[in-house]
Amino acid sequence: MAQPPDFNDPNQPQNIPQQLMKVTAELGDRTAMRYKKFGLWHDISWRQYAEKVRHTCLGLCALGLKPGENVAIIGDNCPQWLFTDMGAMSAGGVTTGIYATNSAAECAYILQHSEAKIYVVENEEQLDKALEVRDQCPKLSKIVVIDTEGLRHFSDPMVMDFEELLELGRRTDKEQPELFEQRLNLRGPQDLALLIYTSGTTGPPKGAMLSHANVIWTTWSLSEAIPVYPEDETLSFLPLSHIAERMFSVYMPLQFHYTINFIENVDTVMDNIIEVSPTLMFAVPRIWEKYYSAIFIKMKDATWFKRTVFGLALKIGRKYAAERLSPQGAGALTKLLFSLAHLAVFRKLKERLGFERLRLAVSGAAPISPDVLRFYHSLGIPLRQVYGQTEGTGPTAIHTGDLIEAGNVGPKIPGSELKIADDGEILTKGGHVFLGYYKSPEATAETIVDGWLYSGDVGELDQRGYLTITDRKKDLIITSGGKNIAPQNIENQLKFSPYINDAVMIGDNRKFPSALIFIDEDNVVKFAQDNKIPFTTYASLTQAKEVIQLVASEIAEVNKSLARVEQIKRFIILPKKLLEEDGEVTPTMKLKRKYINDTYAELIDSMYKGGGNPV
Repeated sequence: MAQPPDFNDPNQPQNIPQQLMKVTAELGDRTAMRYKKFGLWHDISWRQYAEKVRHTCLGLCALGLKPGENVAIIGDNCPQWLFTDMGAMSAGGVTTGIYATNSAAECAYILQHSEAKIYVVENEEQLDKALEVRDQCPKLSKIVVIDTEGLRHFSDPMVMDFEELLELGRRTDKEQPELFEQRLNLRGPQDLALLIYTSGTTGPPKGAMLSHANVIWTTWSLSEAIPVYPEDETLSFLPLSHIAERMFSVYMPLQFHYTINFIENVDTVMDNIIEVSPTLMFAVPRIWEKYYSAIFIKMKDATWFKRTVFGLALKIGRKYAAERLSPQGAGALTKLLFSLAHLAVFRKLKERLGFERLRLAVSGAAPISPDVLRFYHSLGIPLRQVYGQTEGTGPTAIHTGDLIEAGNVGPKIPGSELKIADDGEILTKGGHVFLGYYKSPEATAETIVDGWLYSGDVGELDQRGYLTITDRKKDLIITSGGKNIAPQNIENQLKFSPYINDAVMIGDNRKFPSALIFIDEDNVVKFAQDNKIPFTTYASLTQAKEVIQLVASEIAEVNKSLARVEQIKRFIILPKKLLEEDGEVTPTMKLKRKYINDTYAELIDSMYKGGGNPV
């Protein structure tokens, strides 16, 4: 194992922007990133990237940004997001990403709490939210707009466009050519680099403070854990406000030197994946589940011959995956049969999905169903899990090498320590553990004890050091009969059904487990159309007796694999979609369990009074 970063070494970058400058000196005109505009892909070299960062930095300095002050960014993924992130840190500042889907009130909370001085917004929509709340943010002095479409006749002394910021930086560079180097060298390894606001599943979001050393150490650790190369390409489409996407799109390329491709917009993700055909892909479980469901629904419409061939190939693929995921590995005959199945079926399927070059696939930010993970291995896509949290700069454990087991999340990341507390809580220690929560010493003291990060998750370590996640500590269910149930695993099994988008298991202090079900609209609509089931609205679709019977049969199938005490006895299909704006899910599509339990308390109670649907 290579040695971790030694910040006493004069050749070791002391902060993240210094790392960018070092990579630029090595790679120069090699492509760092691409973006698509008006149907064409445009390259940005490492040299151009560094130049834009330099001018962004100096533009921010000219606007009065002082070391330690905060720059907030909101918008979808684009090169300017990275220029701002790196430029603000180069100026000695701190960056805070805000989810593009956040409401004006949520934006105001983060702008106020972080005391943001400059706010970089993507477009007119985000500018409108900023203007609505700027009077509530006394520290805010300037708003910079990346895309000024629709703002030609708009004028406000507080607002400027991103090109103006770059031009201001260029002028400052001519007037003070030494300023960039001075600012670049101001911040050290332990200085605050990023504020990442947690998604707030249990209350107002908290600002997790990550240092330059946290990020640099974590990218080194990942370089020891997973095979990533300079020739790799990935697609950036998940929110950059989230630590996982920030690592994959911004900081890991500084370690691995691979190329980032920015999607055209959120509606073209699947098309852009097909165009780019990435070799490296990170996505949340919801994305992997969506692809899985789409494949199975499509096969139901295929001819008898195609269904039979696919079924046979999948049977071979599952046998291959089961053997490959075992310590012994796949046998020679299984490998031969899988090669034939791949040639006949899987190769063409992967080409249609844009997965034909996919060498390293990673699922994170939430647990994935073991069945979904096994399915991808059946196709020859080695999907692996990463487990962690914002407070640990992203990863705590990750599947390494070829041994990827569906029931666990692999060993600890290299260079770290991992242990299980007496009550089952997962604890981690190492260079990835954050500085604490911004303006919240009490919460920090509860989360970091003697250098150990208390994750809030419950799990188990086997003799090899492989970690299995049981559930969130606060989500464990204790029935009125005193039986302990971990809902996460059961909910994941339910989500493996192509007709169930999400599920919330109920049962704490109750006589039996029940569930709130959110259907997969596309697949259930198709089921209704194929079976001539009348419906007019989403709500009426969820209440159709055939749909209720369909969901009941899917739950019954899952119940077969559960102990009697864990089996779901009653359920209700909620007559609405899960929406972030309604406070039901986070921007990374994690359920806000407490909110849902509180909002639908009457419906939940009704299931224990004979209401709902029996399984």
